[in-house]
Parts: sequence; C-alpha cells; structure tokens
Amino acid sequence: MATDEETPLVVENSKNQNPIVNHERDVYILSCAFLLIFLAYGAAQNLESTINTEGNLGTTSLGILYLSFMFCSIFASLVVRKLGSKNALILGSTGYWLFVAANLMPNWYTMVPASLYLGFAASIIWVGQGTYLTSTARSHANDHSLNEAVTIGKFNGIFWGVYASHQFVGNLITLALMRDGEGGSTSSTTVLFLVFVCTITLGAVLMCFLSKRTGKEEARQQDSSTSFVSSAATLLKSIITLLQDIRMLLIIPLIAYSGLQQAFVWAEFTKYIVKPTMGESGVGGAMAVYGVFDAICSLVAGHFTFGLSSISIIVSGGALVQGAVLVWILLTHSVTGGVLGILYPLLVAALWGIGDGVLNTQLSALLGILFKDDLEGAFAQLKLWQSFAIAIVFFLGPYITLQTMLVIMFVALCLSALGFLFLTLKVEKAFSYQAA
Repeated sequence: MATDEETPLVVENSKNQNPIVNHERDVYILSCAFLLIFLAYGAAQNLESTINTEGNLGTTSLGILYLSFMFCSIFASLVVRKLGSKNALILGSTGYWLFVAANLMPNWYTMVPASLYLGFAASIIWVGQGTYLTSTARSHANDHSLNEAVTIGKFNGIFWGVYASHQFVGNLITLALMRDGEGGSTSSTTVLFLVFVCTITLGAVLMCFLSKRTGKEEARQQDSSTSFVSSAATLLKSIITLLQDIRMLLIIPLIAYSGLQQAFVWAEFTKYIVKPTMGESGVGGAMAVYGVFDAICSLVAGHFTFGLSSISIIVSGGALVQGAVLVWILLTHSVTGGVLGILYPLLVAALWGIGDGVLNTQLSALLGILFKDDLEGAFAQLKLWQSFAIAIVFFLGPYITLQTMLVIMFVALCLSALGFLFLTLKVEKAFSYQAA
C-alpha cells in the first residue's frame, strides 16, 4: 500500500526541493501497457501453429521471428542507450502491431517481413523494459530509503503478475470469438485480429504517459556526441565482459531453459496436448488457465523476493514443479476423451504457469541485483539466450516427436538447475555483498 507521500503523481523532496516522480505509478502504467500489447500478441502466437498451417507458415514465421530477436538482441542495448528506455518501449510496440496486423492477410510476403521486424522491435522493448523497471525500482528505493533488493523484487512481482495475466485475458477473448470448436470462421478470425490490433494501439499510447527516466543508469548512456563506432566498440566490450563473468555464465543455462519452456507451452503443448482433446477453440481456455496461475505465481514470488537466498529457494521450487510435469507427461501422456481428457491439459497448464511465473520474476530480479552497472547489457543477454532457445523449438518442433522434446527439456532443466545451484552455493557471499 502506498504511503501518504506517494499518493500524488509528483511530490517535493524536503531536502533538495526537487520533484520526486511517483515511481509506483510508472510501474502500473508499464504493466498495463504490456498487458494490452501482449494479450494480443500472446494469443496470436498461441494460434500460429494451428491456424497458419499451410507450409508450416505459422511455426516457421515464429522461428524467423526469434532468430531475428536473437541477433538483434546483440545490438539492442546500444539502441536503448541511444533512444532512452521510454522511447525504446514505444518504438518496440510497433513491431507487435505489424505482426498481428499481418495475420489479417497471412502469407509468406506479409508474415516473414513482419516477423523480421518484430525480432528487432522485441529486442529493444524487452531490454527497455528491464532497464526501465530496474531503474524505477532503484529510484523508488533511494527516494523512500527502502532496501533496494526488496524493491526490485516487489516491482518485478507487480510487473510480471500483471503481464502474465495477458494469457488469461487474451485467450478468453480468443475463446469467445472462436467458440464453434473448429477454430472459428474466417470472419471471426478477422474480427479477432482486428480487436488485437486495437488493444496494441492502446498499449502503445499508454506508454507515452510513462515518466522519462533521468537516473544515472540512463543519463550516462545518452551522450549524443558519442560516435556510432565508439558506441559499438563499447557495446562489444560490454558483451565480452559479461560473457567472461562467471555469474553470467552460470545464469545463461537457466535463461536458455526459460526460453525453451516458454516455446514448449506456445507450440508443443497447444499442438500435441490441448488440440487433440479440446480442439482449436480449447487452446484459448487452456492458455487462460496457464495465464491465471502464471500471474498469481509472479505476484507471490515477487512479494517474497528479498535477495539471492530467496531467489535460489523460489527458483528451486519452480524447477521441481516443471521437472515433475515433464516426467509426468513423458510417462503417462496419451490422447483420451471425456472429463479426463479435458482436466489433463488444464492441470498441466496450471502447473506450467507456476514454473513460468517463478522464472520470469526471479531472472529479472537476479539480473537487476547482480549487474547494476550494465542493466542494458544484462537484459540484452537475457533476451539473446531466451530467443535463441525459443527459435530452436520452433524450427525443430515439426521434425521431432513430443517425447524427444520432453527429454531435451528435462536434460536442459537439470543442467540449468545445477549451474544455478553452483552459483548460489559457491559465490553467494560475494553476490550478497554486491547486492547490499
């Protein structure tokens, strides 16, 4: 609950008479803007493998998107530093608008260019989001004499909780407009994507009301006199430096796994587990359940995040849940009808949402705590390795069985969990000192 001093949009600092932005207001604006944008994009993405099936157009477009996302993530931090995080967020939203609009006339000449551009747009919107949110949390902690790690965890919990609800809201809209059991007519699909274009437009407009970040994390990045060559050289040095940091090397496997598990639920889960028993219209319902549990878990995990020790406990719990689900599907999955055929995918969706909520909040909080001096670079690494893993799933998915994918994911989960545990057990004292 906000204190009396936080209630106005702007209050006065009695020490220096400088206005203090209501940072919590910005967190809610950012969260709601992402909700509007991603309720549309998330629902559209869930449908790609089931409605754009000719020549695997849907899955191939998503694979191209995430390959573009991966390569653009290398340079995304440079773009965000030049534009500032607020401008990067606004520009990034245009890619989602174009991609959803391309689904109104889906073919190779519309989907591929839109996917390539969205890869660029997604890279800057997510680096901008991580930078903006962490900068906002630090400013709030500084202005109100709060613990920085706790505030970062709280703000990430709020953001990811609201953001995760996009799966619930977006897929309820899908379920309502495509409720005939066969994915809806061409006209209902057109109406659906027109609604989504409108929500993305509203989200982009809402971002314009964000306060411009003026803290040292961003001000030091926006020297217009710096040449492109100099900036590129600095960026390259930043990338190499991060990849030489043992902390980042131990986090990268978990980042990659977070991408794998997201792509699995978007493509494999909807295609092999939901659609055979619930039909295409059931995809919306199952993903809505996934979104509810994802949102609740994000809020709860963010509330209990106060440092590296809490992050390690929460991540371990989420890994155990998803590991158990992978083994369960691998050993027992079969297409069945009746009530069991409906409850099975819904239960899997709920448990998977819990794991995703944990990974989203904790990875963002962890990077914000450990890499204070290079937020843009750290969040660029996050999206680089996530998008690389997601692209692998979309390209390999049509050519491997569900069982093979489950084995790959279980092995990846075990390796990433071991790396993360090594991080927390061997160097916790050093990291706790940096986070203090």
